Amino acid sequence: MLVLSRQRDESIMIGDDVEIIIVDVRGDKVRLGITAPKSIPVHRREIYDAIQREKAENREKGENKESKEPQDKKPKTEPNKESEKSE
Repeated sequence: MLVLSRQRDESIMIGDDVEIIIVDVRGDKVRLGITAPKSIPVHRREIYDAIQREKAENREKGENKESKEPQDKKPKTEPNKESEKSE
């Protein structure tokens, strides 16, 4: 883990596209401003964890649904009776 010291109005760059700015420091609370492209999701950790749990639950539901379905969904057809006729 990289640990950096920053003061108010200073920032940290992550790659070329993500900037974290120290907006305010009050006692033991730090307010951060984050600038990132829309393609990069930014969440508080507790929200991120909830999203990951939901994704895992959805994957489990999908796997359970697939395991209950028959392997061959195609209906079995009878042989073509026209081709069985001979003259």
